Amino acid sequence: MLRRATTLLTRSTIPLRARPFSTDVAETAPADSTFSDAWKKVVPHIDPPRTPLTFMKPRPVTPSSIPTKLTVNFVLPYASELSAKEVDMVIIPATTGHMGVLPGHVATIAELKPGVMSVHEGNDVTKYFVSSGFAFIHANSIADIIAVEAVPLDRVDASLVQKGLAEFTQKLNSASTDLEKAEAQIGVDVHSALNSALTG
Repeated sequence: MLRRATTLLTRSTIPLRARPFSTDVAETAPADSTFSDAWKKVVPHIDPPRTPLTFMKPRPVTPSSIPTKLTVNFVLPYASELSAKEVDMVIIPATTGHMGVLPGHVATIAELKPGVMSVHEGNDVTKYFVSSGFAFIHANSIADIIAVEAVPLDRVDASLVQKGLAEFTQKLNSASTDLEKAEAQIGVDVHSALNSALTG
């Protein structure tokens, strides 16, 4: 029985095909014609609603060679800090640890934790303190970084950070409900990360 199983496993009649990467998307997104046709049969006098496929734009194809620059989009809910900026490297504070992103990085999604994000462009390094968010690194050397809050590190007042850390530590020690403890813990985490960013 074992011999038969090994021959069945080794003798494949199905030719192996290379599977496309999930980041490789066709240049034109297919129209959702099946849904539209079915809709028109049921309700011919009303136009069909637009489906998600009509809103999706095709992702640029993955280049055959690694580009020399990384294109970074860094946005906040109220502003765009960097838009299609070509840089050499970005170091982001991911929850799994600091992650360096270079051109040609593998497609990744990373959750951000409070910490310093540094943007390297030649010899110039710009540092931002980010509170939280997500980084979407695409296989075509584009990084989309979305932060809840961010501020350039050189604009942070060290005395206010120390004061805030002391206040939130006191609130954490005197908290009586779970909500108060959670809010105070977030304040302590953010101010501790800010303090270590300024002193480190």
